[in-house]
Amino acid sequence: MCAARRLRTIHSQMVDLKQLRADDLRSLEPEAITQLATRLLAQVNAQASELHQHEQRAQRYERELKFKDVKLERVTFELARLKAWKFGAKTERMNAAQRQMFEDTAAEDEADLQAQLDALQAVSAEAPPAEQPKRQPRRQKLAEHLRRIEHRHEPADTTCGCGEPMQRVGEDVSERLDIIPAEFIVHRHVRGKWACRCCQTLVQEPVAPQVVDKGQPTAGLVAHTLVSRFVDHVPYYRQEQINARSGVHTPRSTLASWSGAGGAALAPLYEALREFVLSARVLHADETPVAMLDPGAGKTRKAYVWAYARGAFDSIPGVIYDFAPGRAARHPIAFLGRWSGTLTCDDYAGYDSVFKLHARIEAGCLAHARRKFDELAKAGASPIAAQALQRIAWLYRIEQEAAAAGSAERLAARKERSAPLWEQLHAWLRHERGRVPDGGGIAAAIDYSLRRWDALGRFLHDGDVAIDNNHIENLMRPWAMGRKAWLFAGSELAGQRAAMVMSLVQSARLNGHEPWAYLKDVLERLLEHPNHRIGELLPHRWKPGIG
Repeated sequence: MCAARRLRTIHSQMVDLKQLRADDLRSLEPEAITQLATRLLAQVNAQASELHQHEQRAQRYERELKFKDVKLERVTFELARLKAWKFGAKTERMNAAQRQMFEDTAAEDEADLQAQLDALQAVSAEAPPAEQPKRQPRRQKLAEHLRRIEHRHEPADTTCGCGEPMQRVGEDVSERLDIIPAEFIVHRHVRGKWACRCCQTLVQEPVAPQVVDKGQPTAGLVAHTLVSRFVDHVPYYRQEQINARSGVHTPRSTLASWSGAGGAALAPLYEALREFVLSARVLHADETPVAMLDPGAGKTRKAYVWAYARGAFDSIPGVIYDFAPGRAARHPIAFLGRWSGTLTCDDYAGYDSVFKLHARIEAGCLAHARRKFDELAKAGASPIAAQALQRIAWLYRIEQEAAAAGSAERLAARKERSAPLWEQLHAWLRHERGRVPDGGGIAAAIDYSLRRWDALGRFLHDGDVAIDNNHIENLMRPWAMGRKAWLFAGSELAGQRAAMVMSLVQSARLNGHEPWAYLKDVLERLLEHPNHRIGELLPHRWKPGIG
């Protein structure tokens, strides 16, 4: 390329310094060199500006990446901590009320954190993939009895692009759960009057007996009110607000009167349930405080709900609650009457008088003894507590393996496998007690177990006796939840009515029945059901729609 052509190229476009030769520059005039220098300086400045912008973007991306990494680390940690707390809630770190409050929000928090984690991992290429569990839980199939509305989705045009008609070769089906808010229905009963003009006779079908005499609610609505209060723990004032959204005015006083009438109708069935529960040879017992309004003092005082359930291994479950104004021994003595058998309970002194009557045998609760060691182990207060927990865990592992066996097989497994461990635990506890000083926490835990040793080991002599009292403690949870919703019982009669309804609905649930369906059917049939056949309506014998 000649010098003139190079100069035209230099004048016509921006060039790189590498394209210029020394001869080219020497042949240029000062004015052309100045123009070239100006253009080259502009090119350098443009490149410098572009490089600066690239550096700013890189710094911004680096800051965003660090922020995402920090947030990813924080969310991952929060999710791991939540899962740890969730596992801890299943142990004894929390009492029943705290555990219930935690479980109410744990699922929401876990879903929220998991969604944040998935979003962060989707936008961060450097983020490690989410650790997936080895086995993903399968979504439970929607119940078959639910009404289904079918929606068909087909292409608007089934002609292929080649002009040939397409053939349907299959389909994919997915189901989504929806809800229609509660609908109130009015049953209009028209009873015709028939008269004979000849003999002046009037014939008309009589009014069927109702739970609320001359009232508006059906047995189904009374059952719904009872279930809302005693199963779902919805106070009357909130039920009033919920019903108002459907345009139905039900003052809380009206709802309370319906519950009172329903409780009165259920009284005979409650007595039959009590007789059935007390027919068991093995029972569990427990008690929990409930506040009761004392109008004269203008405040509440402590009352108690006592619970008695058939044995944890009983083939026919049942539970009965008794509301009492106190915790004195006379209350379980009066309720149990002449019952005799094995009673599993805690170390409350009020039970001492119970066991002095009618050849009753005491069975202790190993979970209570374990809990004392567990508290010390979690606090790091004693290495002996951790060893005690390990020894007790061996016994529980055997119980878990023999849970599905029959009474005789379970007893045989206990004698063969649990009895030697039990004797070793006893000898070890006595040895360690001699090594620890009096007055300490570990000394108190060991003393409790040794003092209750015979009662705690009752399960080794009877295959129908459970190793602990957890069965009845689980049946006490509805009362713990109810305390938070009801705050207090309005009177002793109200407490007795609550115990009556709770006994029936919890027994229905133990036998696999839906509480509302059970109560509705029972309330519809009770008023005309023969008293000598009242046992047919008990939860373990109930069959819907069969009189």
